[in-house]
Amino acid sequence: MTAPILLLTGIAFIAAIILGIASRLFFVDEDPRIEAVANLLPGANCGGCGQAGCNSAAEAIVARKVEVNVCVVGGTETAEEIGEYLGYDVAGAEPMLACSSCEGGYRAARKYHYSGLQDCRAALQLYHGFIRCENGCLGLGSCERACRFSAIRMDPESGLPIFDPERCVGCGSCIETCPKGIISLVGEKTKILHWNQYTQCLSPCRQRCPAQIDIPKYLAHARRGEYGAALSAIKDKNPLPVSTGRVCPELCATQCRRTINDDPLAINSIKRFVSDWERSSGKRIPVPVAADTGHKIAVVGGGPSGLSAAYYLRRLGHQVEIFEMMPKLGGMPRYGIPEYRLSEEQLQWDIDGVLELGITAHTNVTLGKDFTIQFLLKNGFDAVYLAIGAWHGRLLPLEGKELTGIYSGIDYLRRFHTDEETITGQNFVIIGAGNVAMDCARSALRTGASSVHLIFRFSRDLMEANAHEIADAEKEGVVMSCLVSPVRFIGEGGRLTGIEVQKVTLQERAGGGLPDVIPVEGSNEVLPCDVLIQAVGQAADLNDIIEADGLAKTRYNTIDADEETLQTSLPGVFAGGDCYSGPRLLVEAIAAGRYAARSIHYYVTTGEIPAIEYRQREMMAPAMIDSLVNVVPQPTNAIKPIIPLEERMATFREVEGTISERQCQLEATRCLNCGIYCYDQDDLPLDQLRIAKSCPNEPHIVEKEKNALAA
Repeated sequence: MTAPILLLTGIAFIAAIILGIASRLFFVDEDPRIEAVANLLPGANCGGCGQAGCNSAAEAIVARKVEVNVCVVGGTETAEEIGEYLGYDVAGAEPMLACSSCEGGYRAARKYHYSGLQDCRAALQLYHGFIRCENGCLGLGSCERACRFSAIRMDPESGLPIFDPERCVGCGSCIETCPKGIISLVGEKTKILHWNQYTQCLSPCRQRCPAQIDIPKYLAHARRGEYGAALSAIKDKNPLPVSTGRVCPELCATQCRRTINDDPLAINSIKRFVSDWERSSGKRIPVPVAADTGHKIAVVGGGPSGLSAAYYLRRLGHQVEIFEMMPKLGGMPRYGIPEYRLSEEQLQWDIDGVLELGITAHTNVTLGKDFTIQFLLKNGFDAVYLAIGAWHGRLLPLEGKELTGIYSGIDYLRRFHTDEETITGQNFVIIGAGNVAMDCARSALRTGASSVHLIFRFSRDLMEANAHEIADAEKEGVVMSCLVSPVRFIGEGGRLTGIEVQKVTLQERAGGGLPDVIPVEGSNEVLPCDVLIQAVGQAADLNDIIEADGLAKTRYNTIDADEETLQTSLPGVFAGGDCYSGPRLLVEAIAAGRYAARSIHYYVTTGEIPAIEYRQREMMAPAMIDSLVNVVPQPTNAIKPIIPLEERMATFREVEGTISERQCQLEATRCLNCGIYCYDQDDLPLDQLRIAKSCPNEPHIVEKEKNALAA
């Protein structure tokens, strides 16, 4: 009995020695951070992060093989906790949500009728799928079945996947499953920094919108009564929806395919309803803001371009301060648009929505007088955006220009919004034919003028004002005379008493552009007036800036900046809006602000501003079609309520109202949800469909041939 015991004891002793040696040879010193990070993870072991489990994910995070926001279940909160523990930068730890690039789905033209396995991957194996469009969704729902979080459902109306942002965790399972590569993970930063490209499926209205709003997307939400989602889609590209919903000229509607058969969609009326819906509720739809980057940006100018740049820079995680020379923010929309079109209360709702993101504003401070660009750069700001507007009204250098009673359009309109004395008179003459001229003429009538005469030296079809503004001005009593040119101002005792004008004819220029103006001999006459408003253009006042900082300007008296980046001759200083481009539309100023925010973001974070590949600059050829097949005419019903003429005079009450909820939803149903390549075709016979072909360098549309379809 003793021998076996001694034998076992010896074996155990030898084994202990071997294990001791092995422990020294194969000792693994585990990083204690791995266990700590694993404890911060939710422990779901779902595999959504692409790792074997939470412990494996913790190892990968510590080794910096994956980002701190890799956990799809824990989300941003978990990412911030891990980042704080490890001391990692979590500025990029924004939620990534799935979305599809396809706008058309089942509406794309068919190659053949498919009756096989209802799986996109299987269908694609048969002649590369059953639809002609290379960018089109097959609509068989493979992505829906692959999602482990029930964040995707196939919409029976469009045949496209719909993604639930409340459930989507950005795991990427749908991306791996989609065989056509039309699903991607997109974060808020990506949406802000993205610019339209020729390689995208873009509806004609979206192409024409200067702000590049995804119009079909917000119309689809409005159609379903999802007004919060509709407004969020608008604010992805436009932070001033209440204002633009009232004064935007709807360039998008000029390209609406509905115009081929009936009326264009009342796109702006729907935007106005959605934005007023939020304003009436008193509660704002939350706007996501990225984690703080530590960078500070100065925005000089609190108009639409400056507000837009500040809004997007803040959403990108930067600290932003606005410097404005006027007592209040708002720029030309506040000081240049009459209350009967846009009230200060309405504009202020938009402005407050920008400031509430955490933006600081300084008013009554003027660049070049109270501070300089160099002062900003030397006091903690990493970049400066100049959006100082065009506040200097141009005046014609005619005889009698020094007479009392002659004003610029912007000087006249500004006084309605400041403590300055309002300009009044009995007989007004307005020179010009843009929106500013119409605003001046209609405002004069509301302040008691007995006559308002507007003169324009070109033909009526060359008037720049919105068509409905011209029509409304005439309805209210403004007399308009085209092909009439001013000659000199006439006065008595230093005061204006009239203006001498003459009739002209036009002669086309060989090189194009505006026609030459030819005076008609013997046609001179005098128009009596005691107030003359010149709405003939505006410019930026750059003298103090150039003197203080040496900023370069163009021969057009605008700030000289690079067209692709908007960076000026001073490193780290960017310019946009009216002071760069000259006077433009409100929506164009908003677009300029977002474009500047893109450049500034890359400048302060990477030092380089990447070019935009295939950037869309003009309408794409596939958007231009001349017929709609089997689309039933459906005239618009979105007629805005308008107060009667007799109620408009002597008051600046808003003339146009907001459409009703029913009108909004009915109008939204008229949208054909156009992509470049397809529109609603209602299961037409094959020989009536259109082919959709695309090439990044040469997009086009051609008619299908029956024999190709039959094959």
